[in-house]
Amino acid sequence: MATCSASAGPNDAAWVADQRKWAHGWRGVVFPVVFLAWLVEPAAAIPADVHSPAARAAGFAVLAAFCACYIAMLARRRSTRSAHLWLLATSIALTLAELPFAHADAMVMGVFVCAAALIRYAEKGAFLVVFFTALTVLLPPSVPSWHDGFGTCLQNGTIFAIPLTGLAMFGFGRLLRGNILLAEARTELARLAAENERSRIARDLHDLLGHSLTTIAVKATLADRLSGPDPAGAANEIREVAALSRRALADVRAAVSNYREVTLAGELATGRELLRAAGIVGELPPSVDVADNARQELFGWVVREGLTNVVRHSHARTCRVRISADAIEIVDDGTGGAAGCGNGLTGLRDRVADLGGAIEAGPVEPRGWRLAVNLRAAQ
Repeated sequence: MATCSASAGPNDAAWVADQRKWAHGWRGVVFPVVFLAWLVEPAAAIPADVHSPAARAAGFAVLAAFCACYIAMLARRRSTRSAHLWLLATSIALTLAELPFAHADAMVMGVFVCAAALIRYAEKGAFLVVFFTALTVLLPPSVPSWHDGFGTCLQNGTIFAIPLTGLAMFGFGRLLRGNILLAEARTELARLAAENERSRIARDLHDLLGHSLTTIAVKATLADRLSGPDPAGAANEIREVAALSRRALADVRAAVSNYREVTLAGELATGRELLRAAGIVGELPPSVDVADNARQELFGWVVREGLTNVVRHSHARTCRVRISADAIEIVDDGTGGAAGCGNGLTGLRDRVADLGGAIEAGPVEPRGWRLAVNLRAAQ
């Protein structure tokens, strides 16, 4: 039964690594820092609006501190929420502190605050856009000593820049988060594909080797018993053990590469030999024509798992296999019963579930064990 897997190829992995390097490396800091050139607007306004050398120095110090805070937010985008909130609150305080020195031109700093908030917190940072836009429009006319009015925010562009930058950063932030989620999803798909492949190989190796090694062990025991009274028979059994070993090796290689083939006819032929070697009288159908061709592979797995468990666990004297177009049943008259919760039966349940069928496994009265698979529900 073929399995499908999806994983991120080498090109995808290289692309994701390159995007992360760009977003979280030094280039992710240098590129946004270029826009700090816009802060020349408040820097030029400081000497024009204040005349005291100390006040000018304080204004430039606040502006420099704001630049450092903004760069720190860029460099620590992956920092903890509390650290980023502290930096954001500091940048807001520095913007407000710059108002006495740069007056209305200090609102340019609000563009950077809104950008940093929206790219990290999306719509939760929208209140800052509203706050700084309202401050830009209402504050300058309210302070007569500034000699600024509504025309100032039009001149320096903050009345448009703050909401437009906020909208752009909101979209960019959503895109960035979408890319991160996409990268995580691709990584998870690759992990699940690898896990499914490991599960498939484990299931197939159990089914293949469990049956083959059981047959080899039974035939080796029979050869040992025949070595005295029937050397020719013992030699024949040893030759069959060697042939089975080579086939088991081929099955293992095929299972690992996902190209193994199980046929109902082949499993019935091997099953007859296995039951004969174990001293169990088998009643198996002489042909497989009655079974639907599309279901013969699954029925082959049922025969393999069922007869292996009969030989291993049942201590039976007889075993009967019945096959119809959409069902198969294996019944023995043993006292030990077949393993009801092993890996083989679990893997078989998965195969049956993949085709939408039902499986039953349990003891029968007055003695014995029954394994039945019904695919009528899948029609």
